[in-house]
Amino acid sequence: MKKINLFLGAIIAIAFVSCKSESEKQAEMTVGSYEKYVDSVTNVAVADAKANWQTIEVSYNERTAEAEAALAELKDKAAAEARLEKSKAKYAELKAKLDAQAAKDAEAAKAAAASEPANKKQLLRDAYFGAGKIGEDMNFSWVNKDNILRVYNDFYNEFDKNKDTYSREDFDEIKAMYEALDAHKNKVEKEGLSSKDNAKIAELKFKFAPKFKWERMGAKAEENQKAKE
Repeated sequence: MKKINLFLGAIIAIAFVSCKSESEKQAEMTVGSYEKYVDSVTNVAVADAKANWQTIEVSYNERTAEAEAALAELKDKAAAEARLEKSKAKYAELKAKLDAQAAKDAEAAKAAAASEPANKKQLLRDAYFGAGKIGEDMNFSWVNKDNILRVYNDFYNEFDKNKDTYSREDFDEIKAMYEALDAHKNKVEKEGLSSKDNAKIAELKFKFAPKFKWERMGAKAEENQKAKE
């Protein structure tokens, strides 16, 4: 009986070690995957990273949390922590470069605005989407499933705040911007836009459409009246 108990105890011990070994292997893979991800991100051109920064940042935060949680499963926790810190430093260096580039771009935009006459249409685009984000080509490639709700929300708030100040030409430009954003939304939906965000966007569109139509009609009527005078 004693031999049987010892045998069973040995089997249980082996099984425990095996399970622990598997969890350690998984943890090691998670840490390794994190390192590779950071390397892949930090090796791309700054311009490419800038264009996809919001998506990169969301993914980075998720992977960092997973890697930090995996530390608990590793025997050599200190060595793994050192590896994570090294990757975090690489990421911080890339972010510092992007911040420096953003500051440089802002200064360049400021200088250009000071040296050239203000383009009224571009001022509208900057007001609705941020300085320099949208030009005459109406390229919304920077809008994705993670930020499109905010873009629609900012658009609606900007219109609601300044609707009484627009001319007929302003309304025409706002209409063109809105239609271009809507066209891009069809692409974003295929990328996995959440139903929750889609519903909120639908609410904003429902509020915007009649308000825009009414204000545009008023601007046209006012312009016609002035023409008669």
